[in-house]
Amino acid sequence: MTNTIYVNPVTGNDSGNAGNSPQAPFKTITRALRGAVPGTTIQLSNGTYNTDSGEVYPLTPPEGVKILGNEANKGSGILIQGSGNFLSRTFARQNVTFVLTNRSELRGVTVTNPETRGTGVWIESTAPIVANCTLTKCKREGIFITGEGNPQILHNNLIENDANGIAIANNAKGIIQGNTCLRTGFGIVVNGAATPSLIGNRTTENRTGLIFYDDSRPALRDNISDRNTQDGMTLLGNVQVDFGSTSSPGGNIFRDNGQFDIQNASNNQLVSVGNQVNPSRTRGNIQFVDTQTPTPVPPPNPTPVPIPVPPPNPTPEPAPVPIPVPTPTPTPPSSNLTDISGHWAEKFIRELNQREIIIGFRDRTFKPDATITRAQFAALIVKAFNPRPIRQGKKFRDVSDNFWANEVIQKAYESGFLSGYPDNTFHPNQNIPRVQVIVSLVNGAGVNAAYSQNLTRFDDYTDIPAYAKEQVLIALNNRIIVNYPNLNKLNPNRDATRAEVTVMVYQVLAGQNRVAAISSPYLV
Repeated sequence: MTNTIYVNPVTGNDSGNAGNSPQAPFKTITRALRGAVPGTTIQLSNGTYNTDSGEVYPLTPPEGVKILGNEANKGSGILIQGSGNFLSRTFARQNVTFVLTNRSELRGVTVTNPETRGTGVWIESTAPIVANCTLTKCKREGIFITGEGNPQILHNNLIENDANGIAIANNAKGIIQGNTCLRTGFGIVVNGAATPSLIGNRTTENRTGLIFYDDSRPALRDNISDRNTQDGMTLLGNVQVDFGSTSSPGGNIFRDNGQFDIQNASNNQLVSVGNQVNPSRTRGNIQFVDTQTPTPVPPPNPTPVPIPVPPPNPTPEPAPVPIPVPTPTPTPPSSNLTDISGHWAEKFIRELNQREIIIGFRDRTFKPDATITRAQFAALIVKAFNPRPIRQGKKFRDVSDNFWANEVIQKAYESGFLSGYPDNTFHPNQNIPRVQVIVSLVNGAGVNAAYSQNLTRFDDYTDIPAYAKEQVLIALNNRIIVNYPNLNKLNPNRDATRAEVTVMVYQVLAGQNRVAAISSPYLV
C-alpha cells in the first residue's frame, strides 16, 4: 500500500505525530524523508522550502520514494532553495540541492541552488526519475548525471542556470525527453563516454544549445535547437552522434542560431539523416542523407504518416469548398447562411464570410460540422493569407494539372503552409486532422513562439505526435486552438471540422491585427 506523508512549510510541524494528513503536515522535507520507506509519496504544499524553514541540504530521498509537488504547472509555487556538500565518487566535493537514489522520483517542484558552482539535482550511478519540474537560477547546472547513472529526465523546464541546463558525464546514459533549456550557458552537455538518448527536447536562447565532446555517443531524435547566440550544436573530440538513420530518421530541427546551426569540430564525420538543417548554416565534416522524409517546419512543413482513405464518390453536387475556386461557381458571400444561427462558431463564420474568405454552398448552408479536405484547406489558407513563396513548387503525382485545387495546392506548398508525403503524393481529398491544421498555421504564418502554458494543459496531450508538439505549444500560447465542447481535450488526430478550421484561421488573422478579436468560451 502506498504511504503518503504531507509537508507544508507554513502550517506544518515536525513533531512525531504530524505528517499523516494535509491538515497535520510536517514542516520540512528533511523530516518527512526520515520516515519514508520504499513506496512512500511525500506530498508538498505550496511554499518555500529553505534553511529558514528548517531544511537541511542536500535532500536525499531513500530508494523508491517519490517527492511530489504540482506536475501540471511544473512546480510553480513550490520552491526548494538551498545547497549542501556532497562528496561525489567521480567529481569530489559538490554543492547540491538534491541527491537522487535508485527508483526515487522528483516531480512537480521548482529547484534553485544559489550556492557558488551549485547544482540543483545530482544523479550518480542511480536510476531515478525527474519529471515536470522547473530547475532555475542554479549557479552551475540544473541537473548533473554522472557515473553509471541511468535516469529518466522528462518534461522539465531548465531556465537561467549559469553554466548548463543538463550535464551528462562519465558512463552515464538514460532518457532525456521533452525538456526545455532556456537562457542558460549551454543547454545540454554530454561528455566522457556517456550514451544518453535525447528525444523531443528544446534548447533555445542559450549560449549554445547542445555540446557533445570526448568519447560520448548521444542519440538524438525529434529535438529542436534554435535561437542560441552561438551554435545550435557543437561537436568536439572523438564524439560520435546518432543523428538519424534510414530506418529511424532523426527528425531534429536546427535553425536561427547566431553562429552555426551545427558546428562539427570533432574527429569524426556527422551523418545527418532525416533532420531539418540548412547545410549553408553548418561547418565541418557533415554528410546530409536525403531520405525524402517530410520535415516538421517550413521548409518544408511537417506532414504525418498518411492515413489511407477511400477515394471520394463522384457527385454532381459541388464539393464543400471553403473559398471560391475555379469550379464549381461559388455562391456570392452572404451573412444569411441558414445553418449557423446559434452555432458555437457563428460569429467567426459570419465575419470571414462577410470578408469573402469563406463561402457557403449553393443552398446557403455552411455545414460547419462537416470535415474539410487537404485541398479545401489549401484553398482557404491561400485566400486568407495570400502567402508569399519561400521555396520552389513541386509536382505531386496525385494532383493533375486540371484538378480544381492544383494552383492553390502549389501556392500552399511554395509558401511552406503544407507539404506532401514521402511518396510524392499530396492526398488532396483526404480529410485534414486538427493537428495538421495547427502545425500548418503556426509554421506558415510564422506565429511567434511563446511558452507560458504547457501541453499538459490537455488531458490527451500524449496523443500529440512528436513532430507537432512544438507547434501545438506555440498555438496554445497564442490562443489559436479551439476545443469544442471540452476545453481540456485537444483531439489532435481527429478530422477537423469546417467550423474549427474557420475559428483557428480567424485567430491567426486576429494575431496579425487583420481582424478584430472575438471572444469565445472554447478558445484555449
